[in-house]
Amino acid sequence: MAAARLAVIANPFLSLNQRSQVRSLRCNRGVSVSVSRRLFSCNAIRNPQLNVKEQGQPETLDYRVFFHDSSGKKVSPWHDLPLHLGDGVFNFIVEIPKESSAKMEVATDEPYTPIKQDTKKGKLRYYPYNINWNYGLLPQTWEDPSFANSEVEGALGDNDPVDVVEIGERQAKSGQILKVKPLGALAMIDEGELDWKIVAISLDDPRASLVNDVDDVEKHFPGTLTAIRDWFRDYKIPDGKPANKFGLGNKAANKDYALKVINETNESWAKLVKRSIPAGELSLV
Repeated sequence: MAAARLAVIANPFLSLNQRSQVRSLRCNRGVSVSVSRRLFSCNAIRNPQLNVKEQGQPETLDYRVFFHDSSGKKVSPWHDLPLHLGDGVFNFIVEIPKESSAKMEVATDEPYTPIKQDTKKGKLRYYPYNINWNYGLLPQTWEDPSFANSEVEGALGDNDPVDVVEIGERQAKSGQILKVKPLGALAMIDEGELDWKIVAISLDDPRASLVNDVDDVEKHFPGTLTAIRDWFRDYKIPDGKPANKFGLGNKAANKDYALKVINETNESWAKLVKRSIPAGELSLV
């Protein structure tokens, strides 16, 4: 990976003049980074042939899901998998399959950021009830905890990659990589932190061609946006915590706004990996 080359993936929302305004930087990973005003991505595994390998037994403290490239080397699903695939399509890493409750997440503070089950006070965490959609993250994104979003009550980022709620009919597997198109965005505020939820659909879903924006979700998946908002609003209540809040009028923003969120958090990730912003305990490997 030290010899890998990071390069910008052309952003369809930039003009030709903007796309030409690219300058080279150097990041801590010892690789060359090219930066545009918008999308940043990793060319090292542009067409990844990744293998997922489990370590330990599921639902134990030692369980991990690692990602390996075609040569067998460990790679980070957060840092090394490209975000943008072109034509408004993005990679999505499934952490929690739909109709399951184990709170699986990419371990952002461990080398190669494997997927593990979250813990609290040394105990494995579960949602109080099943989540009804495939849930995971967009690689090469990061919600900057030093950035106060003036459009969402000045809330600071939650220091994690951007979350995705995939509304397709199929149950995915933890560690599976899906190609998705964003449809909207919910601005969840969790104990004062901004925790974006990008609503998306897998390209291989039978109804994917019918939905291209938030209004299409209401038409072809009636009630889904409200159900997603209510699920994430209420899931902490059984543990005695207050309900989460939502910005942007308590409604899902449209596709263009979701793309803006993705672009901005991709820019934040690029600053993180070249150490323009302190990484703290986050792993950049």
